[in-house]
Amino acid sequence: MTPRTRTLVTGATGTLGNALRPRLLEAGHDVRAASRSPPSADDSDVEWVELDLLDGTGLEEALADVDVVIHAASAPRGDSEAVDVRGTERLLEAADDADVENVVYVSIVGVDEIPLSYYEHKRRAERAVEDSSVPSTVVRATQFHSFVFELLETVARVPVWALPTQFRIQPIDVGEAADAILEYATREPSGRVPDVGGPDVRTVRELAAAYRDATGVRRPIVRLPVPGSTAAAFRSGTATCPDRTVGTTIWEEWLGDRLESTAER
Repeated sequence: MTPRTRTLVTGATGTLGNALRPRLLEAGHDVRAASRSPPSADDSDVEWVELDLLDGTGLEEALADVDVVIHAASAPRGDSEAVDVRGTERLLEAADDADVENVVYVSIVGVDEIPLSYYEHKRRAERAVEDSSVPSTVVRATQFHSFVFELLETVARVPVWALPTQFRIQPIDVGEAADAILEYATREPSGRVPDVGGPDVRTVRELAAAYRDATGVRRPIVRLPVPGSTAAAFRSGTATCPDRTVGTTIWEEWLGDRLESTAER
């Protein structure tokens, strides 16, 4: 009988981590979920551990007897250099000591071309994974629908929506991204694998207009000119992978489901 794979998920309480946990269980993995603040009670079939990548607290315990790590922890709104770079380096060092067979690192499409500090830190983390002696897999994904939704929610009450309307992104349902990542959660590392993207490339104006129509909020959308190389990269579609449309759930469909579920609460 093939032994069950014990898989550690870092960032297990995050958007991607929440989508990965049930899918790993369904696929037959023994799941260990790591977070700085684990829930007091959650999935009965998941083993929760406390892990802080900022100082390495809990690394040895989290990695004990682990076969595969899906490294989904990140700090886009915090100290991304400390968490995404130095934290990843700590994780890799401990994973090497623990004889982990595959570290699956989840990154973002465009990190090697968009000069955004958070993206640069994700790219440095990629390099650390690639240069480590630990067998690994690196998979890049586009932005999640929920990320776009949260951004639009922040401007929803403003009388005029000033947005970088020409930015082009390719949002994906987090569950579909998790399904794609799950394919690589094996004892066999795959190296750098093809990108994971949503069903189509959209402009911020198109996404905002669909949000406005779905919510019934009547606000004018105006173009916010954003100078610089980072904005130019987003306008040119550098954050997209149109040849890798893995997801099938379009923005309007996801948005309708999200608004319906919110209304039912």
